[in-house]
Amino acid sequence: MIDSNCTRGEHPGEMKDSLKHILFDLDGTLTDPKEGITKSVEYALNQFSIEVEHPDLLIPYIGPPLYDSFIEIQGFTAEAAAQAVEFYRERYRTLGMFENHVIPGIPELLESLRAKGFELYVATSKPIVFAEEILRHYELDGFFKYAAGSNLDGTRSKKREVIQHVLEENNLLASQSLMIGDREHDIIGAKACGVASVGVLFGYGSGEELSAAGADYIAPAVSSVEDIILRLQRNELNE
Repeated sequence: MIDSNCTRGEHPGEMKDSLKHILFDLDGTLTDPKEGITKSVEYALNQFSIEVEHPDLLIPYIGPPLYDSFIEIQGFTAEAAAQAVEFYRERYRTLGMFENHVIPGIPELLESLRAKGFELYVATSKPIVFAEEILRHYELDGFFKYAAGSNLDGTRSKKREVIQHVLEENNLLASQSLMIGDREHDIIGAKACGVASVGVLFGYGSGEELSAAGADYIAPAVSSVEDIILRLQRNELNE
C-alpha cells in the first residue's frame, strides 16, 4: 500500500517509465561507517553507565534513525533517547563521522552511472549537515545532483519522508526512480513512495531482512548494482 503522503507512483516497485534517477542510501551503501557509529553509540550509552561488551553488538544501530533505535533496541524512554542522541553527536561530530571509509568500487560505480546519463541523489536518515560533510570529505559530493537527510531536530528522519523530499524537491517521477540501500528501512520507505528498490548485501542488512521488507531486486556486490540498473533501463527485468 502506498503512503498517502507519497503520490508520485502508481504501484510500489513498478518501473513504468525509463529509469533516470538513482537514489542512494549513505551508511552501509556508499560508505562503511561501522567504527564511527558503534563507538559513538558506545560513548552515548556510557553516559548512562551502560557498558558494552563489544562494539559489534551495536551494529544494529547502523541505518535506522538513532532516536528510534535507542527506544527499540535499548528500551529507553523518549526523554532518555533524545538525550542519548545528543551524547552520540558530541562524539560523532568531532570524531565519529571520519571513522569511516568509502566502500570499494563505489566511486567507479557512481562515475559509470553518471557517464551513462543517470542523475544521482543521496537519501539518508542521517542528519543532512553530517551527510554533506561526509560526502565532501570523501570526495563523493560531486557525483550527486542533490542530497537529502534528516534535520537535527529529529524531523524528516523516516526514510519515507527523505525519499519523498528528494522526489518533490527535484520534481522526479517515482516510476523513473530507483532506491539503493542496505537496510529494511530503505526498502520500506521506497515502497511507501512507489519507488522500485535494490537491496545491497555489502552493507549491514541481510538478504532475509531485505527480502522480507519487499526489495524488488537484490545486489550481492557493488558490481551487481550497475548490472541491475542497466537491465532495468533496457526493461529486461520488468517483463
